[in-house]
Amino acid sequence: MTGLATHPPDAERVEASGTEVRSLHERGVTWVSFKPMSKFECRIDFSLRKFRNLGLLSGVVQGVRHEHARRDSGDGEDHLSFHLNVGGTSRVDAAQRETMLRSGDAMLLSYGVSRTISREAPVDHRVIRLPRSALSPLVPNIDAAVLLRIPSGTGMLGLLKGYVDAAFRDPALAAPDMRAVVVAHLCDLVAVTLGATRDAAAIAEGRGIRAARLRAIKADIEENLANSGLSAVMIAKRHRVSDSYVRKLFASERTSFSQYVLSRKLLRAHRMLSDYRRPELGIAAVAFEAGFGDLSYFNRAFKRCYGATPSELREAAKSSDDG
Repeated sequence: MTGLATHPPDAERVEASGTEVRSLHERGVTWVSFKPMSKFECRIDFSLRKFRNLGLLSGVVQGVRHEHARRDSGDGEDHLSFHLNVGGTSRVDAAQRETMLRSGDAMLLSYGVSRTISREAPVDHRVIRLPRSALSPLVPNIDAAVLLRIPSGTGMLGLLKGYVDAAFRDPALAAPDMRAVVVAHLCDLVAVTLGATRDAAAIAEGRGIRAARLRAIKADIEENLANSGLSAVMIAKRHRVSDSYVRKLFASERTSFSQYVLSRKLLRAHRMLSDYRRPELGIAAVAFEAGFGDLSYFNRAFKRCYGATPSELREAAKSSDDG
């Protein structure tokens, strides 16, 4: 585990090592205090997004102890934070007990409860910081859920990670007019994982869960476009939903699963054909890499979409480069 491969350009990147980590909380960079652990290599490398009613963290820490005193939220507000241990092991000491969070585990923390989190070896983790006022109406007696280990695979943990990662990758989710939507979706996913009320769970199914599943499915499609046999049935099995549910998700966006996949494949082909750095890539090879098993169908679909054949676009790209 070597840290984040990339950091979103519009997110705040935090890198520190050794004694440097001590000053982060004092400077208002982080919500809690960090202290280096003796006998272990100490470094942090993560990205932050901070809004008035939402905080997100994604990255790797090692050799550090996170110390949080009661009510030391950094801004005087009452917040909750949901920690997802993506990879590695964290030790949480609070309320006179020790809890180990292993890969995939999670825990809800309160800024009204003191705790210490120790991470000796590298830990890849995600943190969602939300106002208590936004989350507590959705979960009966939410304080009872604080400091309880949530085992890997519980509730919406997989969708939560995917949604947080999307919030860092997708500029649209970082836009000011999307912040209330993102908070609502995250509250839905966290609440269902903790044990939402019946009404909250019903709302979440049609809002946060639906949005997170659609994003997860679209990411899956993007990673597997080269598979000419990609189908709604195949995707549904991987995400443990029905293929009719997958089709309904795309229908809600006024498209179909097949139309969406075709549009993404054509866009990938268009980008490859327009890339002057890959002139050696023939039309058939482009079609194959974009996930088309039938060259004739690819040519017809491409011209119908872009008004030019793949060969014509390739020649235009070459002429532009030569000029």
